[in-house]
Amino acid sequence: MPVTPERRPHRPQQPRKHAWRRASSQSAQGTPPPADTPNHHPERDPAPTAPADPSVVEAALYRDGVRVSSPGSLADTFRELRGKTDGMAWIGLARPTEQELLSLAAEFDLHELAVEDAMEAHQRPKLERYGETLFVVLRAARYLDAPEEVDFGELHVFVGADFVITVRHGAAPDLSAVRRRMEKTPELLRLGPEAVLYAILDAVVDGYAPVVSGVQNDIDEIETEVFGGDPTVSRRIYELSREVVEFQRATRPLVSMLHALMAGFAKYGTDEELQRYLRDVADHVTHTSERVDGFRQALTDILTVNATLVTQQQNAEMRALAEAGFEQNEEIKKISSWAAILFAPTLVGTIYGMNFETMPELKWAAGYPFAILLMAVVCVSLYFIFKRRDWL
Repeated sequence: MPVTPERRPHRPQQPRKHAWRRASSQSAQGTPPPADTPNHHPERDPAPTAPADPSVVEAALYRDGVRVSSPGSLADTFRELRGKTDGMAWIGLARPTEQELLSLAAEFDLHELAVEDAMEAHQRPKLERYGETLFVVLRAARYLDAPEEVDFGELHVFVGADFVITVRHGAAPDLSAVRRRMEKTPELLRLGPEAVLYAILDAVVDGYAPVVSGVQNDIDEIETEVFGGDPTVSRRIYELSREVVEFQRATRPLVSMLHALMAGFAKYGTDEELQRYLRDVADHVTHTSERVDGFRQALTDILTVNATLVTQQQNAEMRALAEAGFEQNEEIKKISSWAAILFAPTLVGTIYGMNFETMPELKWAAGYPFAILLMAVVCVSLYFIFKRRDWL
């Protein structure tokens, strides 16, 4: 990506059908937008902007790798940059408003699709080139120790011949640290917007290292919980799997993005020092992506093992219930057998205890011995029958 000393002219703005463009025309009724001017004019005042833009984290102008100005608003940044032919603007925004993005689009001739992506956020990592402007979407991540979860942020970077614009959605990454590091190495910052882009890429990739360590620690804890029989571990596995999938979506596209940048070294005359930096970042991204892929496979295996252990535990519980039921059935058999044995003499005694005068057996001389014998025969017969069937 060449860095030219001259400011390039604006493209004439064409009528657009996108929502962000319609919003711009509605909010600017009665005021000529700065995009109507085909070229930069130092003598012309910038578009009306609030004196202090709340979304502007920091804006600075650099010359030969040294900060020469720190404008307090976007309007001041535009005005000062128009008066310098060899400077570079580095503007950092955090969750900017629609009007702020539209003013940047008009000033730096940003493509409407890129501006719309930066406005809506929730994009996957990608790299697009619109003319002389490079648009990069990155997904930063940080590990939160207290809740033991991964927090993802989104970063959009516009890189032009003499400007770098960062639009951050989320807490990560900390670009102020990147700016301080670059300002301490003016020989690197002197290389222009490309150097800033590579420093941002390096910061995002370096931020993945604590996340990798945190996720690895979570996986180790989950393995202990799985074999410890924790009943809530399945939910934790599922939640961590979702985070790993999100982490994978953040890191995997970076590999092809960095390879695409490296493929343009010769075409855009990238400095050799920056080439070395980029190759180092690409190595770190590849390593991180491989670790994340390993995490996903490990969680899949852990989930399978947990399901197996849960099934084994359920089978053991079912076996214990079956054994308890079998023992209960044996006891019921014994009780039922003795109840049947005792029921026979009770039945005979009950019948002959009714004392009806018309019962012929009452006048038998052998009636009583016969009743006793009948009770004994029935009881002994039932005992041997139940004994033969192992009920007793």
